[in-house]
Amino acid sequence: MKIIILGAGRIGQAVAESLVLERNDITVIDTNVALLHELESRFDLRGVAGNGIDPAVLAEAGANDTDLLIACASTDETNLACCKIAHMVFRIPARIARVRSGAWMEDSQLLGPEGFAVDQCLRPEDSLTRYLSKLVEFPQALQVREFAEGRAVLTAARARAAAPMTSRTIAEIRALHPHLPMRIVAIYRRFADQPDRFVASEGSTRIEPDDEVFILTTSQSAAEVLPLLTKPIEAPAASVRRIMIVDGGIVALKLAQLLSQHRKGYYRIKVVERNRDSSLALSAKLPDDVLSFHAEATDEDFLEQESIEEIDLLLALSEDDENNIMTCLLAKRMGAKRVLALINQRSYADLMHGTQIDIALTPAQAMLGELFTYVRHGDVQAVHSLRRGVAEALEIVVRGDRKTSQVVGKKVSELKLPRDVHMGLIVRGMEACEPPPAQDPPDEHASPTAELTPNTSLPPSAPSTEETSSNQAATAEPQVIFPNRHTVIETGDHIVFFLPHKRLVREVEKAFSVKPTFF
Repeated sequence: MKIIILGAGRIGQAVAESLVLERNDITVIDTNVALLHELESRFDLRGVAGNGIDPAVLAEAGANDTDLLIACASTDETNLACCKIAHMVFRIPARIARVRSGAWMEDSQLLGPEGFAVDQCLRPEDSLTRYLSKLVEFPQALQVREFAEGRAVLTAARARAAAPMTSRTIAEIRALHPHLPMRIVAIYRRFADQPDRFVASEGSTRIEPDDEVFILTTSQSAAEVLPLLTKPIEAPAASVRRIMIVDGGIVALKLAQLLSQHRKGYYRIKVVERNRDSSLALSAKLPDDVLSFHAEATDEDFLEQESIEEIDLLLALSEDDENNIMTCLLAKRMGAKRVLALINQRSYADLMHGTQIDIALTPAQAMLGELFTYVRHGDVQAVHSLRRGVAEALEIVVRGDRKTSQVVGKKVSELKLPRDVHMGLIVRGMEACEPPPAQDPPDEHASPTAELTPNTSLPPSAPSTEETSSNQAATAEPQVIFPNRHTVIETGDHIVFFLPHKRLVREVEKAFSVKPTFF
């Protein structure tokens, strides 16, 4: 695919890097020549210096035969104008614009063909806010990604010594928890003086302490599955109630508003801003139950005064990587239970991974999945970038019939998939069902979740398999299946894959493509 990217800033660079790895023909436009030279030296792409709303510059970048424009410059006005010119002058088929202002709604007529001709809006701040809220909801997780409209989740967590799953083989775990709907799809293991190494999740594979384990499960049972990997048997259950957000700007505001609205009165949130003007602006917009401070989060006296040792989760979200790292390290040393640092520079994030900083999050990774969902060929419903862009989780909808599809009517054992691709789960019956209501974060005082059958996503109150089948038929609730080699693929199935290498994406998409006669 031939793609033009407007803007060589942090978002533009992250988008370019990911799309180059998938062997797309990439051209980046920016007024900063030095940035373009740096990108050209690092990646197989072409840089064009100039203003992206100048038709001559777009023509030089190859807009006449481009398949996709991604406008992610620093200002909304530039991105919107570029999409309009790309549509009117060059007839570029697909156009994506990064927008910051909430005034531009997805369904606004101003974004339609008669307006700025934007096919999809990219909102990195909103994507990051949603992602952070999931990490608050599941405090044991390093990553949480949703599939099948929230019915299934992929979680990554660090195996702790003395936890029920640790030091057991995957086959032993299955035998001990036969009714728990989950599947271990990947393990990354630490080795001295070496990068983490991918370990295939086979029945004989043993989970070792400090392994990073990726588990697919239903949304209802994630809160039950994660402690089996992260909580020693005698340890108290992890929970997040006291939260400190540091230098987050608009993301801090949106996250505080979202958490406060979602479970009003449950969370105790403190927002800390070093800039006086920003602190005053936030104070006027934050919910009444959120405390705002004008202070330096690297000030030990301030952290001690605000009882940092009682904070369940500290999120350092400034645009300064070094400041976020130092804030987290200091807070952790002073007793904060869990810390998250937002790190824009990927090399820094790699260095911090697995250190005293519990989560080193690159903001671009939080929104790249939404972009990839649009860029991908075939009927791709969701894409999530994992392991700082190296791996990927992919949700594909099966289309066609036995004549037009290569997979419909075949058993899993008959599919021709790359060796390292792991088919994690299938959600069946999505087409005739409405999306489920949003789930509240688990209450630390609630009773344990009831056991669920391994092939079905059920309410905790379901008393029997027979009654469950009847209820499902009546409510048309989709079925979550953890397939074996005999499972038959059906039209309309939503299948979630784990791919340890991005280069495998095209092969999976090709295997699930349909013949032209289907259309």
